[in-house]
Amino acid sequence: MQSIVSILPLIVMIAIFYFLIIRPQQKKQKAVQQMQSDLQKGDRIVTIGGLHGKVDSLDEDTIVILCGDGSRLTYDRNAVREVVTD
Repeated sequence: MQSIVSILPLIVMIAIFYFLIIRPQQKKQKAVQQMQSDLQKGDRIVTIGGLHGKVDSLDEDTIVILCGDGSRLTYDRNAVREVVTD
């Protein structure tokens, strides 16, 4: 009985760590992956480097971004930070 009482604080700390740190991070990562897989041609995006542009074409792993001056840049799909909505 005494060994169970001594292990109980460790179990509580692990549970708190899981619910406050690990689980929210997993949810955030899942939402980012969903956003990146739902990209469509014409979406206005911002990359992790701060580049603003419009999706010109999509491939399985890469996207082509149309920038303000008409140039087209190829990026990895994972480089997209957010989709901008007006």
